Amino acid sequence: MSMILSASVIRVRDGLPLSASTDYEQSTGMQECRKYFKMLSRKLAQLPDRCTLKTGHYNINSLGVSYMMLCTENYPNVLAFSFLDELQKEFITTYNMMKTNTAVRPYCFIEFDNFIQRTKQRYNNPRSLSTKINLSDMQTEIKLRPPYQISMCELGSANGVTSAFSVDCKGAGKISSAHQRLEPATLSGIVGFILSLLCGALNLIRGFHAIESLLQSDGDDFNYIIAFFLGTAACLYQCYLLVYYTGWRNVKSFLTFGLICLCNMYLYELRNLWQLFFHVTVGAFVTLQIWLRQAQGKAPDYDV
Repeated sequence: MSMILSASVIRVRDGLPLSASTDYEQSTGMQECRKYFKMLSRKLAQLPDRCTLKTGHYNINSLGVSYMMLCTENYPNVLAFSFLDELQKEFITTYNMMKTNTAVRPYCFIEFDNFIQRTKQRYNNPRSLSTKINLSDMQTEIKLRPPYQISMCELGSANGVTSAFSVDCKGAGKISSAHQRLEPATLSGIVGFILSLLCGALNLIRGFHAIESLLQSDGDDFNYIIAFFLGTAACLYQCYLLVYYTGWRNVKSFLTFGLICLCNMYLYELRNLWQLFFHVTVGAFVTLQIWLRQAQGKAPDYDV
């Protein structure tokens, strides 16, 4: 059932709540949305005057940046913003600007809740609305200037904890790229991961043997040891890039492959051509798999 669940009047400059409807709904989804209400109220000054935030089964709408409401996801936009428009007009008429600017206590205009409740009841029964001509005007206005769609990513984090809804967002500049989800691993990607681990293990074993030879004064160059261990680190980092998303991931994979090639060029005297070919080929193959396994093209439908 589509309906308005709650509404609030928020002061823009500091997010101070001036008035709010009395909510009786105590479901988990509503409790979660109240957190987003608070998070959004602290960012109102940075947002356009007409916004919508989709949070799964609920929408949070904002008009004039200081009039906010929570409704079910299927509640019509034209009714939602017409409802907020009525709140805005009544609040401006009832309270002068000086009072709202100097208010220091939260909910100091809580008596406005009476008007919010009456208006909410009317809009939860659209057939009884007597403002159809205004709805037509609002419909035209929304078509000409659609509400700005706020993504969950733009809210950042609450109390230092990243929102669960923002984990899988893609392409938003305010969320860490490390939290993006990669496409499902393919068989070739799994094979590349195993081969890269194998190359890393071979480099590690040869590195320890080189240390033993150096301690026994057999003349092994210390630089060979560095090359073996660098090769191990490069192979393991390729495995990491194959499994996790990071910023500049493709560039990092190319640079890592370059390091593998340099290490094997330096170890030319200690390896035969087949060994060198195997290590370089595996490095190239894993680099290709990293490039092919990109971030998922579409985030879950929690935001835009």
